[in-house]
Amino acid sequence: ASALLGGLLEACPKAPACEVVVCPPATALALAAETLRDSAIALGAQNCHFAPSGAYTGEVSAAMLTGVGCTHVIIGHSERRQYFGETNETAGKRLAAAVDGGLCGILCVGESLEQREAGQEIETCAAQLAGGLAEIPAEALAHVMIAYEPVWAIGTGRTATAQEANRVCGQIRRLLAERYGTEAADGVRILYGGSMNETTAADLLAQPEFDGGLIGGASLKPESFAAIIRACEAGEAKA
Repeated sequence: ASALLGGLLEACPKAPACEVVVCPPATALALAAETLRDSAIALGAQNCHFAPSGAYTGEVSAAMLTGVGCTHVIIGHSERRQYFGETNETAGKRLAAAVDGGLCGILCVGESLEQREAGQEIETCAAQLAGGLAEIPAEALAHVMIAYEPVWAIGTGRTATAQEANRVCGQIRRLLAERYGTEAADGVRILYGGSMNETTAADLLAQPEFDGGLIGGASLKPESFAAIIRACEAGEAKA
């Protein structure tokens, strides 16, 4: 973690025009907070429990995350849904707890290959948004980002075309507008996650309907991550 973060600090712009957040495993958060102190890179976690306190051995609460220096947390990642029983309902409880605890929650939504082939990508995202945002009032929406991550494009090397990713993100923003109004929806940062790398970033980030990327494998290579940040700046993305 120390070597990777040191490489990121060296490779990334000192004062990027977009927001940059890294989300290491929980065991590296304290080290990361110290390493990133006084830098332009913010710190996030990969998950957050839905209770502020209580007898939940092994879980990490929002207060624990803010206490160690986190400002962001990923909620409802596809791997949490696939392997650890995360549901739309529990993702919603986690997101509400994160926002109530002072964190910016990054809610992940996206369809599987089977759902995509059945033409259910919008229906799937709509259900995940409805559950994830169930306890988020309009006044708290500024503390939420949405990450569209088609499951079939995560870590597979397959990437949705820029136009297709833009189409789905546009539908997500329209769903947000139906729930919160157009002005509030336009203020939400929508990210694309799904094998975004230094080669695909510029084309993806130039799309109008989303505002940044949720980066997986490419974030483990400082030069690749720095190239994505520069593409984000060039495309005037926000995060």
